[in-house]
Amino acid sequence: MADAVVLINTESDKVSQVAQKIVEIKGVTRVYSVAGDVDLVALVHTAEFDQLAEVIPGKIAAVEGVATTQTLMAFRQYSAQEDAAAFDLGMD
Repeated sequence: MADAVVLINTESDKVSQVAQKIVEIKGVTRVYSVAGDVDLVALVHTAEFDQLAEVIPGKIAAVEGVATTQTLMAFRQYSAQEDAAAFDLGMD
């Protein structure tokens, strides 16, 4: 499994159109419009690391209206829900 967070800047008048196109790409699980230095944040999940290269520069960056992307590779996932569940094992 491979996960990445992609920070995306778009042409100023194309945020919504770009978000709709990106969310339809296989491997993209969510797209958020955000305030701050970037316009969109996309969460990408693929079965294998090599597939990220197909999805991010091959498809996301190629969407018309995407100006720049920055990719943050995920090494480890932390979840409060998973931690709580681990402590609840065998507790009845």
